[in-house]
Amino acid sequence: MRKADRRWIPAVLVFALIVGGAAALQAQDASVAGDWELAAKTQRGEVIWSVVIAQSGESLEVTMTGPRGNSVKGAGTLKEDAIEWSIKVSTPRGEMDVVYKGVVTGDTMAGEVARGAAGTSEWSAKRKPAAS
Repeated sequence: MRKADRRWIPAVLVFALIVGGAAALQAQDASVAGDWELAAKTQRGEVIWSVVIAQSGESLEVTMTGPRGNSVKGAGTLKEDAIEWSIKVSTPRGEMDVVYKGVVTGDTMAGEVARGAAGTSEWSAKRKPAAS
C-alpha cells in the first residue's frame, strides 16, 4: 500500500464511527409518546381505542380509553422498534390481563393482542396529528 493511500484510512475510520454512532443514537431516540388511535379486532367486530403513551427511555405508561369512555392504565416497554404493554380489564368473569405486542414503524404500529382465555387477534394504531 502506498503512503498516499494510507492517509485515507484514519479519515474513513472516523467517518464510520460517526455514522455508526449517529445510527445508534437515532435508535435510542425512538419515541412513541403522544396520542394514538388503536383499532383492535374482537369477536364482536373492530373496537377503536384512544391511547395516550408517556415514555421515559424504554419504559412506557399507557392509558387506553374505549368507545364508551372507560379508561384503563397499563405499563410496557419499547426496545428499538418492538413495543409491548399490558392492561387489566374487568369482565363479568373477573379481571383479565390483556397484552399488546407489536412493531413500531414511524407514526404507525401493529401487532397482536392476547386477551387471556379469549385468544389473540390483530391490532394496529396510528399517531394522531398534533393539535394546531
